[in-house]
Amino acid sequence: MNIENIEAFVYINHYGSFNKAAEVLFLSQPSVSARIQTLERELGCKLFERLGRQILLTEEGRRFLPYAQQVLQVIQKGKQRIQTAKVTPQELTIGCTVAVSNYVIPELLPKLKQKYPQTNFKLITSTTDQLLHKLMNKEIDIGFVRKVMHPAIRTVSFYEDPISLYVYKDHPFVQKGRATITSLQEQPLIFFECGSLDWLRIHRVFETLEFPPDIAFHVDHSETAKKLVLQKAGIAFLPGLSVHEEVMRGELFPIYIPEVTGISLQTSLITLKEQPSTFATTLAELLHENDYFRSQQPDQSLLHSTI
Repeated sequence: MNIENIEAFVYINHYGSFNKAAEVLFLSQPSVSARIQTLERELGCKLFERLGRQILLTEEGRRFLPYAQQVLQVIQKGKQRIQTAKVTPQELTIGCTVAVSNYVIPELLPKLKQKYPQTNFKLITSTTDQLLHKLMNKEIDIGFVRKVMHPAIRTVSFYEDPISLYVYKDHPFVQKGRATITSLQEQPLIFFECGSLDWLRIHRVFETLEFPPDIAFHVDHSETAKKLVLQKAGIAFLPGLSVHEEVMRGELFPIYIPEVTGISLQTSLITLKEQPSTFATTLAELLHENDYFRSQQPDQSLLHSTI
């Protein structure tokens, strides 16, 4: 049985017209009619009947329709599978910052493997500058980095992670749930530096104070800062993703500070422009399945090209 004849049958039913189906299929009306006649001979029954200007399915046509639709769907899925196989690499090397490696990749990679079982994934953790260099040298295929611009790469905004002040369970700020930047002058702070412009914005807020903040510990890793807060060694400004589990368990508490509202860490997905990635949309869909990102505002987890 010819697939093209089945396709003509489904299209005529959908559009209710031989002429319209012929137009969509880029065929002449007689060619479409000939295909239906051939299909009717193979099935031994009429599939359509005319009622004035209307084209209606016969009883036999209604019975055959779901099977015809299923045949076309299976064929389409097969074509898509072949096309996917053509553009899906055998190995994909992913580069990412430490934060992405700690808090995003462990949940993302198993789901990515499930969608692309024939692909082997390799992970490299490094700084944004080093990952950009590796991408340019084709040592990685995709990179999760802080926001970066370069004429040779495609940059996609992957997610934004709001920065807030976090305190331990018995801290006096917990009761009110908010504080001012001035009230932090007497608090021992644990300052986590990640080298981004977003952290510089927090520094500028403190520059407005009469006295500098009491920075008890200066660290370069969010996990270190978080554990020091859990040990009640001080309080810290941290990205929400890094403390999501501790907040859910009631071990850490976010404190609203008006002066730092809107400050967040931006993570972007980078690929070479000459090698467009087919994984960007899939990665965004998988990211949105994460409990933390589902709880964020819609505009905080959008995937959109910036170049």
